[in-house]
Amino acid sequence: MKKSVLGMLAWLCLVPVTHADNWGHWRGPTGNGVAMNATPPTKWSPTENIKWTVAIPGRGSGSPVVWEDSVFVTTAVSTGKATRIPTLEFVVFCIDRKDGEIRWEQTAVVATPHEGTHETNGFASASPCTDGQHVYAHFGSRGLYCYTMDGNLVWSKDDFGLMQTRNTFGEGSSPTIAGDKILVPWDHDGQSALYALNKLTGETIWMTPRDEPTCWATPLVAEFAGKKQVIMNGQKFARAYDLDTGKELWRCAGQTERPVASAVADQDFAYVGSGHRGSYLGAFRMDGRGDIQGTKNVAWTINRDTPDIGSPLLSSGRIYFYKGKSGQLSCVDAKTGKPHYMASRVAGVETTYASPVAAGGFVFLTDRNGTTAVIKDADELSIVSKNSVGEPVDATPAPVGSELFLRGDKHLFCISAKK
Repeated sequence: MKKSVLGMLAWLCLVPVTHADNWGHWRGPTGNGVAMNATPPTKWSPTENIKWTVAIPGRGSGSPVVWEDSVFVTTAVSTGKATRIPTLEFVVFCIDRKDGEIRWEQTAVVATPHEGTHETNGFASASPCTDGQHVYAHFGSRGLYCYTMDGNLVWSKDDFGLMQTRNTFGEGSSPTIAGDKILVPWDHDGQSALYALNKLTGETIWMTPRDEPTCWATPLVAEFAGKKQVIMNGQKFARAYDLDTGKELWRCAGQTERPVASAVADQDFAYVGSGHRGSYLGAFRMDGRGDIQGTKNVAWTINRDTPDIGSPLLSSGRIYFYKGKSGQLSCVDAKTGKPHYMASRVAGVETTYASPVAAGGFVFLTDRNGTTAVIKDADELSIVSKNSVGEPVDATPAPVGSELFLRGDKHLFCISAKK
């Protein structure tokens, strides 16, 4: 009996600690848009299943992130100074998950952006991220700021330079925490790069130049054969880098102009797609090296109805994605690329910026008008409900535990079934 207990304890010590009940990154704990243990409500309205609502000043479309009893969001608030481009306070909020009370707020920097932005994009579009020890707020050309969970500034880095984005559409790529590093994408119409910083000090561990124009994708960290790769979208190539060194491992052409969608991955493939002025989604075996276009390392490709702004969702062996910025939804088998259904219309979902997320056997699809359709996470399209928070939503929802956090144009909503 004692040996059995000791053996079990030894086995438990080998099991990696996960944070499946937290949502520390805008695409969740796996980077694929899935909350493994969450069971949020599938039905709500402004008068039903809203646990609390808190007003968020200013403008921002960065998604909320959640760690235990803290919810973090960022925003850019006008100071009222009358200039062609407004002077803004770039602010981080920590909100109590239980009741929506603001625990703390910190102004990271007050600045006037050097260039404008698209009318549908603000100046605080990157999502924060947290590992439960620190929270990181990325304001692009305004810098990256690291805080304790209590709101004390640990370090900041504002010497990346100034992004020159395509058509001054604005900035928005989010950072990614990976072990002792925080990855910062820096693709624009100047000198692009991917940075790996020491997450405790902000010092640069490595910086890899990228010959890519503006891209709004966020890095995905995927493990293959015991080694971690950083998967990045790009107009010229989808690429993978060694997490330890920043060395490029493989690349494949085929993506469309100004890609936005981030990659997803399983134990075998990385999936990268884009859908502006063209269509491309590819499944890439991660053991490839060099240029893998036209080789066996490209398992399959799709050349129609692929996603633009919203990133694909990988859940239960299925990949879900929108056609461009529309709400027309496709679902394909991840291993083969064969469609379960393609470009199907979902009532209430017509224009999308938020990415789909999965939790509790359901997929949540959010329209810019604030409508969220819930469908079954299944091979066949089965609509369960259509819901609204009554205001526009561009941010990707965060499902955590029995709750769903939705960041609207003016408010943050905690959706939870009444007990």
